[in-house]
Amino acid sequence: MTPSHLSRRQLVLASAGAAALGATPLGHAQVIDSGKVVKVVVGFPAGQATDMVTRVLAERMRAITGDNYVVDNRPGQGGSLALGQLAKSPANGSVMMIAHMSAVATNPHIYKSVPYDSNKDFEAVGLIGDLPFVLVCNPSLPVHNLKELIAYAKANPDKLNNASSGNGTVSHLAMEELKRKAGLKITHIPYKGSVAGLTDVISGNVSMALETASAVRAHVESGRLRAIAAGSAKRLSGSLASVPTMIEQGFADFTAVTWLMMLYPAGTSKDLVKTTYNALHSVMAQPDMEQKLVSLGLQPRTSNSPEEAAAYLRSELKNWGEIVKRSGLERE
Repeated sequence: MTPSHLSRRQLVLASAGAAALGATPLGHAQVIDSGKVVKVVVGFPAGQATDMVTRVLAERMRAITGDNYVVDNRPGQGGSLALGQLAKSPANGSVMMIAHMSAVATNPHIYKSVPYDSNKDFEAVGLIGDLPFVLVCNPSLPVHNLKELIAYAKANPDKLNNASSGNGTVSHLAMEELKRKAGLKITHIPYKGSVAGLTDVISGNVSMALETASAVRAHVESGRLRAIAAGSAKRLSGSLASVPTMIEQGFADFTAVTWLMMLYPAGTSKDLVKTTYNALHSVMAQPDMEQKLVSLGLQPRTSNSPEEAAAYLRSELKNWGEIVKRSGLERE
């Protein structure tokens, strides 16, 4: 029988045999024909970036594992309500989450109480990528890069202000950290979400904002906003490709991104975590996957192992705790 005539069941057995001989079949993924239902919790409404990325991953993962992934949107408290649900879910592979950095690493330092412990309640599978932020300003502001912004802000103390998506958001905290590093006095004005803040930047009521690339791209393309710096580790694509990163402009190791990571509840078996990591790794390695994710505003970034992802989670929780403390933000 030729390979093209192999049934799925035979393919699974063949893969298992290959693994026993030391080979890793199908792009490093173990194929499982279980057909079980896996709930994938998302802490944001349908149609937002995290949700769209999750649905693409769910479709691709199903083709590899044979499981049926059902996306369950549970918005609220910046993803913390959904993460709390994951923490209380059975550790048998029936529930996972594509978790947003804010819920895992910043919210525990912002809210007086969240229904989980980020250090203890989850098993990290792997990083998926970053949603990068871009610093934009009203075109009437006479600055085109960070050097010019710093010079102008120091020459005009307390004259500038910046919008954010709200107190405690990455839009707020990362901008506060940038101002601290640069020694700038720029007044923070919180909004309920990015749309309202960017509208005021466009109208000239507010000087600038640090918001996601997906939120600002169309406004930069139309000329309503000017992009000053990208918060990503490497330059963005398309119409934002000419925008230098903050790192390029003298702020070594400084990024303004929010990452996505796949998590299971604590207690999930190491074998299942590793098998899921292998499937995720195979999906992320597919030739068209990077382009697909970039089109959704995500810069793919993967972990070399679940252990590396877990270590990164712990380091980010500590890092953002320090940033929140320096910001002087009171817990809600």
